[in-house]
Amino acid sequence: MQYIPGLAGVPATESKISFIDGQKGILTYRGYDIQELAEHSSFEETTLLLLFGELPTAEELANFDTELRNNRRVKYNIREIMKNLPPTTHPMHMLQVVVASLASFYPSTEYMKGATENQDYINSVTVKIIAHMGTLVAMWEHMRNGYDPIPPRKDLNYAENFLYMVTGEEPDKDWARLLDAIFILHAEHTINASTFTTMVTGSTLANPCSVISSAIASLSGPLHGGANQKVIEMLEEIGAPENARAYIEDRLAKNRVIWGMGHREYKTKDPRASILQKLSSSLLEGKSDKLSMAFQTALEVEKVCEELLGHKGVYPNVDFYSGILYKEMGFDVGIFTPIFAVARSAGWMAHWREQLQNNKIFRPTQIYSGSGDLCYLPVELRGARKDPKKTK
Repeated sequence: MQYIPGLAGVPATESKISFIDGQKGILTYRGYDIQELAEHSSFEETTLLLLFGELPTAEELANFDTELRNNRRVKYNIREIMKNLPPTTHPMHMLQVVVASLASFYPSTEYMKGATENQDYINSVTVKIIAHMGTLVAMWEHMRNGYDPIPPRKDLNYAENFLYMVTGEEPDKDWARLLDAIFILHAEHTINASTFTTMVTGSTLANPCSVISSAIASLSGPLHGGANQKVIEMLEEIGAPENARAYIEDRLAKNRVIWGMGHREYKTKDPRASILQKLSSSLLEGKSDKLSMAFQTALEVEKVCEELLGHKGVYPNVDFYSGILYKEMGFDVGIFTPIFAVARSAGWMAHWREQLQNNKIFRPTQIYSGSGDLCYLPVELRGARKDPKKTK
């Protein structure tokens, strides 16, 4: 057997949910180009597309939107759990803990007896998890700073309500539309680490709240979900466009990461980065001088990196521009990755549901590389272990 670290490129499943062509820079959801969805769809509609495989009718979309709005509120017990967490708890760790606790409120006993038969439960818990995700992240942003959370509003769509709950102000329509597009762009991306975690945990018929909690844990790692926060820190360190070349050349000379550059799947510019750049360019005009400088610096960083790294297929990924936009919307860097999780909950739930349709528990094998045929010695017969530091 051939050992392939990280299962790189190893097909682990068949899926109808999304498709990537890394050479051409193509990403589609259920056959629909991501650019069309980002420009013309909504997060609610895209979520339905991912879950059920088709664009919804007007009635189906209205019903789903109403369900999401009606399920934004969380039980007071959940709020008590959050209140008892240390205020220093990272938002991703809070989200993992609290989403896991939802299994106590939405138990899956009947679902586990007949996983694919209880469609009512599957649909209901799907709505509740997706609806709760944005609420929990927004609540914690206030609670960890010692304030009561702002209740959700039913008269706002998903992106608008999230902006309102975080900022406490009437949501800016332009920012809300851009955030909606960001949610769409982050909603799904084939079998990445957190989605694979969803499938592995889901294959055991674990409670779906536990399934999504495990995905959140996977996303919390800096190699998966934290790049957009690092991009902001990098741009602040660079300071201005004229400093970009020296900074990038120094990082490359020291073999250090250029945050937001490169993607395991894409050998050209991430289509999501291109879309964000296009959607945000006109909006950023006049919105903020500070952001304008950050955006100009980002453009120069991209230009320098394309010159120095383009021949290696290293181009901006979606995190390169999303962090800049989050910052301008007034979001603290600590919730950048949780926002990613809020959006990706749509894709996670879609893959969980798909996994149930032809479920087989994941059980890969290994190539053993340890010792063999050793004989047990009683402890009194074992010699002193050599200190490798003293071995010449």
